[in-house]
Amino acid sequence: MARGRGTVNKVILVGRLGADPQLKYTPSGRANVTFNIATNAVWKDQEGKQQERTDWHRIVAWGKLAEIMGEYLKKGHRVYLEGRLQTRSWEDSNGVKKWTTEVTATDMEMLEAKPAGAGAAAGPVAAPEEAPPVVDIPDAEPAEDLPF
Repeated sequence: MARGRGTVNKVILVGRLGADPQLKYTPSGRANVTFNIATNAVWKDQEGKQQERTDWHRIVAWGKLAEIMGEYLKKGHRVYLEGRLQTRSWEDSNGVKKWTTEVTATDMEMLEAKPAGAGAAAGPVAAPEEAPPVVDIPDAEPAEDLPF
Protein backbone atom coordinates (compact mmCIF):
# COMPACT_ATOMS: atom_id res chain seq x y z
CA MET A 1 0.00 0.00 0.00
CA ALA A 2 1.24 3.48 -0.81
CA ARG A 3 1.83 5.28 2.48
CA GLY A 4 2.78 8.77 3.49
CA ARG A 5 2.78 10.81 6.64
CA GLY A 6 -0.76 10.20 7.83
CA THR A 7 -2.12 9.74 4.28
CA VAL A 8 -3.37 6.83 2.19
CA ASN A 9 -3.33 6.49 -1.59
CA LYS A 10 -5.01 3.17 -2.41
CA VAL A 11 -7.21 2.17 -5.32
CA ILE A 12 -9.14 -1.09 -5.71
CA LEU A 13 -10.78 -1.84 -9.06
CA VAL A 14 -12.60 -4.80 -10.58
CA GLY A 15 -13.19 -4.32 -14.29
CA ARG A 16 -12.69 -5.60 -17.82
CA LEU A 17 -9.78 -4.84 -20.13
CA GLY A 18 -10.70 -2.68 -23.11
CA ALA A 19 -7.75 -3.95 -25.19
CA ASP A 20 -4.74 -6.23 -24.86
CA PRO A 21 -2.04 -4.82 -22.54
CA GLN A 22 0.92 -3.05 -24.17
CA LEU A 23 4.13 -4.51 -22.73
CA LYS A 24 7.35 -2.53 -23.27
CA TYR A 25 10.81 -2.47 -21.75
CA THR A 26 12.87 0.53 -20.69
CA PRO A 27 16.42 0.87 -22.09
CA SER A 28 17.67 -0.61 -18.79
CA GLY A 29 15.45 -3.70 -19.32
CA ARG A 30 12.68 -2.97 -16.80
CA ALA A 31 9.23 -4.17 -17.92
CA ASN A 32 6.34 -1.70 -18.17
CA VAL A 33 2.74 -2.45 -19.14
CA THR A 34 -0.19 -0.14 -19.81
CA PHE A 35 -3.85 -0.87 -20.49
CA ASN A 36 -7.33 0.44 -19.74
CA ILE A 37 -10.08 -1.24 -17.76
CA ALA A 38 -13.77 -0.39 -17.66
CA THR A 39 -15.92 -0.27 -14.55
CA ASN A 40 -19.70 0.20 -14.56
CA ALA A 41 -22.10 1.96 -12.23
CA VAL A 42 -25.82 1.13 -12.43
CA TRP A 43 -28.60 3.06 -10.66
CA LYS A 44 -32.24 4.07 -11.03
CA ASP A 45 -32.98 7.69 -11.81
CA GLN A 46 -35.81 9.76 -10.27
CA GLU A 47 -38.24 8.33 -12.82
CA GLY A 48 -37.31 4.74 -11.90
CA LYS A 49 -35.44 4.08 -15.16
CA GLN A 50 -32.24 2.10 -14.94
CA GLN A 51 -29.16 4.14 -15.84
CA GLU A 52 -25.62 2.94 -16.43
CA ARG A 53 -22.28 4.70 -16.72
CA THR A 54 -18.96 3.22 -17.78
CA ASP A 55 -15.72 4.72 -16.45
CA TRP A 56 -12.34 3.95 -18.03
CA HIS A 57 -9.18 3.72 -15.91
CA ARG A 58 -5.63 3.80 -17.26
CA ILE A 59 -3.48 1.15 -15.56
CA VAL A 60 0.34 1.07 -15.40
CA ALA A 61 2.51 -1.64 -13.85
CA TRP A 62 6.23 -2.28 -13.62
CA GLY A 63 8.65 -5.19 -13.25
CA LYS A 64 7.54 -8.81 -12.88
CA LEU A 65 3.90 -7.81 -12.38
CA ALA A 66 4.01 -6.01 -15.75
CA GLU A 67 5.44 -9.10 -17.45
CA ILE A 68 2.72 -11.34 -15.98
CA MET A 69 -0.01 -8.90 -17.00
CA GLY A 70 1.42 -8.61 -20.51
CA GLU A 71 1.53 -12.38 -20.92
CA TYR A 72 -1.77 -13.49 -19.37
CA LEU A 73 -4.27 -10.61 -19.61
CA LYS A 74 -6.25 -10.09 -22.81
CA LYS A 75 -9.03 -7.82 -24.04
CA GLY A 76 -12.30 -8.58 -22.22
CA HIS A 77 -10.70 -10.33 -19.23
CA ARG A 78 -12.08 -9.41 -15.83
CA VAL A 79 -9.38 -8.47 -13.33
CA TYR A 80 -9.04 -7.34 -9.70
CA LEU A 81 -6.38 -4.64 -9.22
CA GLU A 82 -4.92 -2.78 -6.27
CA GLY A 83 -2.62 0.18 -6.62
CA ARG A 84 -2.25 3.91 -6.13
CA LEU A 85 -3.29 7.01 -8.07
CA GLN A 86 -0.49 8.88 -9.74
CA THR A 87 -0.64 12.07 -11.82
CA ARG A 88 2.00 12.88 -14.43
CA SER A 89 2.51 15.92 -16.64
CA TRP A 90 4.41 16.57 -19.86
CA GLU A 91 4.53 19.05 -22.73
CA ASP A 92 3.21 18.03 -26.13
CA SER A 93 4.90 18.91 -29.43
CA ASN A 94 3.16 22.33 -29.41
CA GLY A 95 4.45 23.18 -25.94
CA VAL A 96 1.04 22.66 -24.29
CA LYS A 97 1.22 21.13 -20.82
CA LYS A 98 -0.79 17.89 -20.55
CA TRP A 99 -1.81 15.90 -17.47
CA THR A 100 -2.93 12.35 -16.90
CA THR A 101 -3.98 10.46 -13.80
CA GLU A 102 -3.44 6.71 -13.82
CA VAL A 103 -3.48 3.77 -11.44
CA THR A 104 -0.05 2.31 -10.74
CA ALA A 105 -0.90 -1.31 -10.02
CA THR A 106 0.85 -3.16 -7.18
CA ASP A 107 -1.38 -6.28 -6.88
CA MET A 108 -3.44 -8.19 -9.41
CA GLU A 109 -5.78 -11.18 -9.47
CA MET A 110 -7.07 -12.65 -12.72
CA LEU A 111 -10.77 -13.35 -12.31
CA GLU A 112 -11.09 -15.30 -15.56
CA ALA A 113 -8.82 -16.60 -18.28
CA LYS A 114 -10.92 -15.60 -21.29
CA PRO A 115 -13.54 -12.97 -22.10
CA ALA A 116 -17.12 -13.56 -20.97
CA GLY A 117 -19.15 -15.36 -23.60
CA ALA A 118 -16.08 -16.87 -25.29
CA GLY A 119 -16.78 -20.38 -23.99
CA ALA A 120 -19.76 -22.66 -23.69
CA ALA A 121 -19.67 -22.96 -19.90
CA ALA A 122 -21.40 -20.37 -17.76
CA GLY A 123 -19.85 -18.90 -14.64
CA PRO A 124 -16.28 -17.91 -13.82
CA VAL A 125 -13.43 -19.41 -15.78
CA ALA A 126 -10.32 -20.61 -13.95
CA ALA A 127 -6.99 -18.94 -14.71
CA PRO A 128 -4.35 -21.01 -16.54
CA GLU A 129 -2.45 -23.28 -14.14
CA GLU A 130 0.94 -21.90 -15.17
CA ALA A 131 -0.11 -18.34 -14.26
CA PRO A 132 0.01 -17.31 -10.61
CA PRO A 133 -3.48 -16.00 -9.76
CA VAL A 134 -2.26 -13.38 -7.29
CA VAL A 135 0.87 -11.26 -7.42
CA ASP A 136 1.92 -9.33 -4.32
CA ILE A 137 4.61 -6.71 -4.57
CA PRO A 138 5.82 -6.28 -0.98
CA ASP A 139 6.32 -2.83 0.45
CA ALA A 140 9.91 -1.89 1.01
CA GLU A 141 9.61 -2.18 4.78
CA PRO A 142 12.17 -3.91 6.98
CA ALA A 143 11.19 -7.41 8.11
CA GLU A 144 11.86 -6.54 11.75
CA ASP A 145 8.79 -4.25 11.73
CA LEU A 146 6.44 -7.23 11.38
CA PRO A 147 4.21 -7.87 14.43
CA PHE A 148 4.82 -11.66 14.49
